Amino acid sequence: MIADKILVLDFGSQYTQLIARRVRENNVYSEIFPYNASLDKILNFKPKGIILSGGPSSVYDKKAPIPDLKIFELGIPMLGICYGMQLMAHLLGGKVAKAVKREYGRAELMIDDDSDLFSGIPPHPPLTKGGSRGGGLRTIVWMSHGDRIEGNPEGFLPIAHTENSPVAAMADKKRNFYALQFHPEVAHTDKGREILKNFVFRICGCKPTWTMKSFIETTKHEIRERVGKQRVVCGISGGVDSSVTAVLVHEAIGDALTCIFVDNGVLRQDEAKKVEGVLKKSFHMKIKYVDASERFLKKMKGVKDPERKRKIIGNEFIRVFEEEAAKIKNVAFLAQGTLYPDVIESVSFKGPSATIKSHHNVGGLLKKMKLKLIEPLRELFKDEVRVLGRELGMPDEIINRHPFPGPGLAIRCISDVTKERLDILRKADVIVLDEIKKAGLYNQIWQTFAVLLPVKSVGVMGDERTYDNVIAIRAVTSVDGMTADWAQIPYEVLGRISNRIINEVKGVNRIVYDISSKPPSTIEWE
Repeated sequence: MIADKILVLDFGSQYTQLIARRVRENNVYSEIFPYNASLDKILNFKPKGIILSGGPSSVYDKKAPIPDLKIFELGIPMLGICYGMQLMAHLLGGKVAKAVKREYGRAELMIDDDSDLFSGIPPHPPLTKGGSRGGGLRTIVWMSHGDRIEGNPEGFLPIAHTENSPVAAMADKKRNFYALQFHPEVAHTDKGREILKNFVFRICGCKPTWTMKSFIETTKHEIRERVGKQRVVCGISGGVDSSVTAVLVHEAIGDALTCIFVDNGVLRQDEAKKVEGVLKKSFHMKIKYVDASERFLKKMKGVKDPERKRKIIGNEFIRVFEEEAAKIKNVAFLAQGTLYPDVIESVSFKGPSATIKSHHNVGGLLKKMKLKLIEPLRELFKDEVRVLGRELGMPDEIINRHPFPGPGLAIRCISDVTKERLDILRKADVIVLDEIKKAGLYNQIWQTFAVLLPVKSVGVMGDERTYDNVIAIRAVTSVDGMTADWAQIPYEVLGRISNRIINEVKGVNRIVYDISSKPPSTIEWE
């Protein structure tokens, strides 16, 4: 049973998931609801605090997202961030107006009040000349707004300002309502984590009881209660998510779980062998291998659109599962490794959170699937899943493995997916990972892989003209995959990767390196 919880209402900020992550880092459970969640749903969640996220809208937009106004009457501490602050001011009787000068990026925040929200924040050397309005402390924050507060709602007092925002933070201490014009959840705000920690513990009075050990025990109990005397099948691919899901469900129900490894033709090299070596031998799990590669590739013949690929693989995946599950007596559930970012990215709320791509475990499901879903990781972020795996005693070779997409190499083989093109991609991918590991970079990088592009280029090999394929290398650093920077791999390592692929993989004569970040790009190309 989760005791203390913080609710985040999503108004469309690209940083909303980071807010929940920052709260969870303090061992307090946090969940994201759409801004228009019903009052009953909010009350049933029983939050000890509510955070209103930022968002791209102005409170004066015709279709500005507005929550149920009764949330302000619940007596629950509240923190508004950016748009969330402007919304609080607007709805509670204050004045919001277009800023004379929009404020984006780093800004110097002058703290004017000894509020609990800023407790323990040390001073920062001034960025600008002159003192703060009340001689208070300075700190560096990250701004991203075009509107600002020009009149406080009744009961609120300004507690911090910047050169451009006379009210960069405000508080109604009687009602425990606080609001910030800046984003405390991003790394660019120097003491943002401390500010959120103060809100969670000092203002909301939460206790740090949400640990991975407690999550395991609660989840195992829920799985047992739901499954009863029925059986569960679980799809495993060798990736972190499916492997941790399988081990957790196995811990809960033992031999009532049967794992099915479906070779869909778009897996990495020797994947089945690696999975059996770890899960079957180390955890004594029932694993059934199904070679459906020809079936999947036939379905994808001539398909170039990535969303169609995802839907085809997702639907066919479920069909294979249902066929195999039908051979096992009393099976009623399918366990999947769906993660929280998958859920958020795949569900488009009205206004906020535009769908970027459908996820294999969410958007690809058949509408009339016969098996009921068990998704024990649905509330977790990727880094939390790794912690969970370690708590379950899983080896580093699985826990530290780079993420691998549900649709597999189909979305790294841009355009047509054929056996010949997949063979080229697999061979190149093995070389990329091999050289990254040899260089000691594997655990420093969030994700590394090869992408086969749908273009060919002219080259020269042995004095002869070639017209062959182009491989792109993608490597990013990240904490949880929500945002990512391209990895600055040493030139000599990139050189070895390039030389080996061109020399060892027939049909490739050019290598390029992807130096885009997320956002604006995604990590995967499709």
